[in-house]
Amino acid sequence: QVQLVESGGGLVQAGGSLRLSCAASGRTFSNYAMGWFRQAPGKEREFVATISRRGGSTYYADSVKGRFTISRDNAKNTVYLQMNSLKPEDTAVYYCAARQSPNPSDSGFRYDYWGQGTQVTVSS
Repeated sequence: QVQLVESGGGLVQAGGSLRLSCAASGRTFSNYAMGWFRQAPGKEREFVATISRRGGSTYYADSVKGRFTISRDNAKNTVYLQMNSLKPEDTAVYYCAARQSPNPSDSGFRYDYWGQGTQVTVSS
């Protein structure tokens, strides 16, 4: 089992920045590829970013490319999502997820563990 706890969400004005953190406990964190997903009210969950288990490969949704950066610190068992130039359409609950594989994935169905989520609200 892997337990994931997100933090860092909040209310920010459009154009601002936030950094989300996801702390993992349980199994060996470096064995897992990690991902960030989000779900806005009335919408389906969507992929945001993913990173391989050692951090060498990252992929982003087109909607966040160039604005968001995913990274990880395996010594701290933590994955981050740096979000810059935030837009009102980025408003959502953000979830981190762990995949029992070295390879990143943009499909939520390929992830084995999920956090409870953290709310991000971007005001216009």
